Amino acid sequence: MPLEFTTSYAKDSFEVFKYYKRLGERAMAQAPDEALAATLDNESNSIAIVVKHLAGNMRSRWTDFLTSDGEKPTRNRDDEFEAPPTTRAEILALWEEGWKCVFDALTPLTDADMARTVLIRNEPHSVMQAVNRQVAHYSYHVGQIVYLAKHFAAAGGDSGWTAVTVPKGKSADFTARVASGKASQR
Repeated sequence: MPLEFTTSYAKDSFEVFKYYKRLGERAMAQAPDEALAATLDNESNSIAIVVKHLAGNMRSRWTDFLTSDGEKPTRNRDDEFEAPPTTRAEILALWEEGWKCVFDALTPLTDADMARTVLIRNEPHSVMQAVNRQVAHYSYHVGQIVYLAKHFAAAGGDSGWTAVTVPKGKSADFTARVASGKASQR
């Protein structure tokens, strides 16, 4: 998506979420199947666990977003870090399910909604604060997915990785492409 100037927070936040969704998908697509469940050590999470956690968070935060607390009583956060999905299809199904909750909740929002109040763990947030909180949370975890996917894609010694953002050593080329209108900044 080319960067589009906007003064609409609702529109821009929607596009930022779409960017991080695509970034995670491009990274996971490059990870070998066995890497989706692999961890770097006993304290680390796998891509499958990160996706399971994100999906649980997204379901909880965005279901009935404007009318119920973002931490649903049915959510078991600790369970999100156990028993990960085992196949690429299951992981991607959870990924899509979570993001559907995000986009279904964001689609009807307008900039006038940004000052409304929602609750997360019984704490009041403006809609804008709640959206910012989730942008930060999801970008953090998508970064983990990208890191793990890149690590495992290159683990065989031959870098089987194609950069999902600006490739190393290509910043000047990218900047020139953006200036000419041939590349997206997002």
